[in-house]
Amino acid sequence: MSELLQAVINGASPEELLATELPESFRAAHTLRDEVGIFEGETDKDVRRSMHVGEVAMPEIAPDECIVAVMSAAINFNTVWSAIFEPVPTFAFLEKFGRQGWYGARHDLPYHILGSDGSGVIVRTGVGVKNWKVGDKVVISPAYVDEEDHASYDDGMMTETQLAWGFETNFGSLGEFCVVKANQLIKKPAHLTWEESASNTLCAATAYRMLVGNHGARMKQGDVVLVWGGTGGLGSYATQLVKNGGGIPVAVVSSEDKAALVRRQGVEHVINRSELGLGSEGFRNRKAGRILGEAIRAQVGEDPQIVFEYLGAETFGTSVYVAKRGGKIVTCGSSTGYQHQYDNRFLWMRLKSIVGSHGFNYHEAVETNRLISLGMIHPTLSKVFDLDGAGEATRAVQTNQHVGKVAVLCAAPSEGLGVDDPALREKIGEDKINLYRG
Repeated sequence: MSELLQAVINGASPEELLATELPESFRAAHTLRDEVGIFEGETDKDVRRSMHVGEVAMPEIAPDECIVAVMSAAINFNTVWSAIFEPVPTFAFLEKFGRQGWYGARHDLPYHILGSDGSGVIVRTGVGVKNWKVGDKVVISPAYVDEEDHASYDDGMMTETQLAWGFETNFGSLGEFCVVKANQLIKKPAHLTWEESASNTLCAATAYRMLVGNHGARMKQGDVVLVWGGTGGLGSYATQLVKNGGGIPVAVVSSEDKAALVRRQGVEHVINRSELGLGSEGFRNRKAGRILGEAIRAQVGEDPQIVFEYLGAETFGTSVYVAKRGGKIVTCGSSTGYQHQYDNRFLWMRLKSIVGSHGFNYHEAVETNRLISLGMIHPTLSKVFDLDGAGEATRAVQTNQHVGKVAVLCAAPSEGLGVDDPALREKIGEDKINLYRG
């Protein structure tokens, strides 16, 4: 471990951090350009084969960037995509970025450091950074936005230049250090540990934009919201946001264990898909919409005003069917396939809307973090690995052997560190904060 990392762990002052030399290299989880074709023709594309943990060079930072000592990171499905080199190898993104001059050329390397969620301590700031300083404890938003792009001043997600940090850029969070733009930084929730803080931003803020923000479904009090995968990375935050905003969540889960977990989270209405009798076709069954609709009405007495969609091909036709007249299907992904089929009559004749949602802007990330910092939304962390186990952590997400979120300790020597407001933590209660750890 470098002297600088040890200083961070020991709680060194900003002056001491600045006086400690930045290491020339550090350990990080990364993929290799030379291995892009290793899964060709294979059915099980095991990410543990393509993810490597080893020394990488410390990059030079641009004027608007910071170097963060990463205490913990979290796994998202984009890390799985990077590690299986699909739908396109992410080295193609780095190569494209590299054509933008020195600023982008730093990213076009033979290796790609992955990771789009993290928490840590700023150890260096670029000369153009105004509002952040060495020693600040932060979490990181993965929205990588060019502040010179005029569209970013309306909505950062509407710019043609926005990128997903750690997926379409290099120097992501799965290492002892990472490089971020200053407009990715957010103050760390003081009552949470490093690993709890690292696990929230991407999924929680994505759900916030879909349900609460001005660019999504704009949920109102009393809205019935169908949430697919109620204990998943996205769904576990969606159910909380619905309840916190006065809506009525109806969570769809795949087992009784998951049903019990989401009920402990305070969700009254839960549907176990394994009990719907859909057979091997699942929600591709032509009667699935009618069967699910009846199950929803049996619990809440009406159809959902909003359907929270990210599963895609398997569920999308059912989502369109079950939404209420005038309702909205808000979608941010297609983990079961991108080609959706649905009966368009149920969309146009019942005046429904499909709302596309992708990521979130800086303001939405900050607002989401505010709710977390107030103790109104809680982490859904279930498993923690060390940095050497980053491949195993990603495999757990790849094979869906988890609930909620999976974290990786990068520089933090153990779990449970980083809490600066134990009084708030006690007030909220370990049972809520650690619900998914049980």
